[in-house]
Amino acid sequence: MKKLGSILQVSFTYVGTVVGAGFATGQEILQFFTRYGWVATVTIGIASVLFMWLGVKLMLLANTLQARSYEDLNKLLFGARFGEWVSLFTLVVLFGVTTVMLAGAGSLFVEQFHLPYQLGLIMTLLLAYLVLTRGMMAIIAVNSFVVPLMLTFSCILVWFSSDLPGAGNWLNLTQVDSMARGWIAPFLYAAFNLSMAQAVLVPLGSQIKDRSVLLWGGVVGGVVIGLMLLAGHFALSAQMPGVARFEIPMGHLIHRMGWLLQILFVWVIYGEIFTTYIGDVYGLATQLQQRTRLSSKTILLLILFASYLVSQIGFKVLLSTLYPLFGLISMAWFVMMIWHRHRAVGM
Repeated sequence: MKKLGSILQVSFTYVGTVVGAGFATGQEILQFFTRYGWVATVTIGIASVLFMWLGVKLMLLANTLQARSYEDLNKLLFGARFGEWVSLFTLVVLFGVTTVMLAGAGSLFVEQFHLPYQLGLIMTLLLAYLVLTRGMMAIIAVNSFVVPLMLTFSCILVWFSSDLPGAGNWLNLTQVDSMARGWIAPFLYAAFNLSMAQAVLVPLGSQIKDRSVLLWGGVVGGVVIGLMLLAGHFALSAQMPGVARFEIPMGHLIHRMGWLLQILFVWVIYGEIFTTYIGDVYGLATQLQQRTRLSSKTILLLILFASYLVSQIGFKVLLSTLYPLFGLISMAWFVMMIWHRHRAVGM
C-alpha cells in the first residue's frame, strides 16, 4: 500500500505539472485535438502513449544521472556546450510562463471572485512560498490534492455531456482544419509539455530512489493525462462547432450546470494555474542554485519577487516571440529524447 501511494503521488505530480490553465479552460484540447474532428480520438491515444513512454524515460534518466536540474539532462542530450544554451533559453521561457501564470491568478480573482488583482497575486505568492520552502514533497502533496479534483471535474463533464444530442460527435465529428496537421498535433503537444515538465520531473526522478515507483508513476500519469484529454474532447465535441468561438470553451459548458459546478470549475482553474506556477518556480530555483552560490531561500524569494514585478507589466509580447522558437527547441529535445539510448534506462 505504501508503494502504491508513492506511485500515485508521482503520477499526480506528473499530471499536475503537465496540465495547466490552458487545459482547464479547454483551449489546449480544442486547438490541439477537437478542431481536427474524429481523428482527435486516435491522436489523443498517441499523445497518451508518448506521455507514458517519454515521461518514464525522462525520470529514469534523471535517476541514473542523479541530475540536480534539467540542465544536467540537456547536457546529456545535446552535449555540454549546446546543452547549456538550451537550458538557459528554457530558463527564460520558464520565467515567462511563471509570470503569465501569476498574472492569470490575479485576473481570475478579478473576473470570478470580484476581488482586487493584487490580492490574487499576493495570495498566490504567499501560498507558493509556503509550499516551495518545504521542497519537492510539498509539491507532491499539493498535486495529490489538486489532481483528484481535476479528475472529478472531468468525470462530471462526461456525465453531463453524455445526454446531449451531439454526444456521439467525438467519434464522427468532421474536422474544421487540415487532417495532416491533426496527425502532427499530438507530437507537438507532447514535445512542448514534456520539455516544460522536465523542470519538475528531473528533480523528482533524482529524489525518488525506487525506480519501479518512477516507472509505474510515469505510466499511470500518462494514462491519466490521456483520459483527461479524452474527457475534455468528448465534452467539447458534443457542442461543436459553436463552442469553438468561446475564449473559455469549458466555461460555456459549465454555465448550464449550476452555480456549484461553476465554483468548482473556477477552483480547478486556479489549482491548475497554481500547480504549474510552483512547478516552474521550483525548476527555475534548482537551475539557478546550480549556477550560483546563493541560498535556496534567497533564490526562491528573488524569483517570486521578479515574477511579481513582471506580472505588473506583462510578458505576453516577449513570450509570443519566444514561443515559436521554443517550439522548435522542444521538437529537437523531443527527438533527442526518443533517440537517446542508455543502458540503465533501456528505453
